[in-house]
Amino acid sequence: MAAIKIKDGVYSVGALNPNMRIFDVIMRTDYGTSYNSFLIKSEKTALLETVHERFFGEYIENISSITDPTKIDYLIMNHNEPDHSGSLRKLLEKAPQLQVITTQAGALYLKNITNLPDLNIKAVRDGDTLDLGGGKTLKFITAPFLHWPDSMFTWLESDKIAFTCDFLGAHYCEPRMFDSLVSYPDSYRDCVLGYYNAIFGPFKPYVLKGLTKLDALDAEFVCPSHGPVLTKGVMLEEVKKDYLDWSTPATREHKYIPIFYCSAYGNTGRLARAMADGISETLPDAKVEVLDINANQFTALQAKVNSCDAFLVGTPTINRDAVAPVWQLVTAIDAINTKGRKCAAFGSFGWSGEGVPMITERLRSLKLDVFADGYTCRFVPSDDELSGARDYGKRFAEAMKG
Repeated sequence: MAAIKIKDGVYSVGALNPNMRIFDVIMRTDYGTSYNSFLIKSEKTALLETVHERFFGEYIENISSITDPTKIDYLIMNHNEPDHSGSLRKLLEKAPQLQVITTQAGALYLKNITNLPDLNIKAVRDGDTLDLGGGKTLKFITAPFLHWPDSMFTWLESDKIAFTCDFLGAHYCEPRMFDSLVSYPDSYRDCVLGYYNAIFGPFKPYVLKGLTKLDALDAEFVCPSHGPVLTKGVMLEEVKKDYLDWSTPATREHKYIPIFYCSAYGNTGRLARAMADGISETLPDAKVEVLDINANQFTALQAKVNSCDAFLVGTPTINRDAVAPVWQLVTAIDAINTKGRKCAAFGSFGWSGEGVPMITERLRSLKLDVFADGYTCRFVPSDDELSGARDYGKRFAEAMKG
């Protein structure tokens, strides 16, 4: 990707990674990603963030097409994960004059990330400014836990541009960099949701604070660190509204209790439905939903397990383990915001039955409020065992009343 002009004196100089399919081990990136970096050229010159180390060649070519790297005065680091800071050491080899500007937390992290104890760092506070001359002044706005403690926004008042780091971004790669030029808007919107769930879902109260800070700026452009530049009147308002909707606590008149399960031969499913009957008998106003994990879209299941009032998860045991779809769901639980939530594990097994104890142990390790030690039966549940499952559901519901 060549350098792209955003406004007079402001350029996108980042790099594209269209072939990436997994980000940070846990995120699917079916449409690749971009490592966005921005150059502001005035009497003094500032560079905002670097790129993944692997893409340094493309990055330095883009910078050099606008200015001599040795003429850049400042490097602004809004966030310091390696996809943002990975090229810092190489950049400093070519531009040792750079002063790095970041938050106090960022200054601590960068010294460990770069292993450069003499790194020329200036830590800024919320509201601090940097005058680049020529009418361009940067204002730094701290935005902790969006999504690291070191995160901040950088605001260019003269051009109405907010550089928001990961906030409002997406792992989505197209070469023209503007939301108005996205070729596959539906795919982009899917990526916005997946990115939000994986990165900002655990930090919803901070998302709402971040939106308030951003609204006060009335930006015409928002430049995130991944995905297209968002423009007022194009997609900016839409993405901000999505973040607001996804982060605002749900108001429910009645409790919502999903029961997730996998069932090789239908036996764990029978237990799930019996437990649902028991819960509904005890909490008739509650919404109890029985969900076959393999028959539902995973992103929807992830949203349900993280927004419910309580949940149960059922697994058979295969080869002395819980099955992979159940592990995937449990791994997707937001351990920060679900702490103390009532839950339980259950399932049918044939030989040894390790699946339910394993899931129970995992739920406890996430600091959830696990009910009893789970419920199991061997092979096909008998009438008595189904009655026991119904009773287990009743006792689970009674415990919720307390």
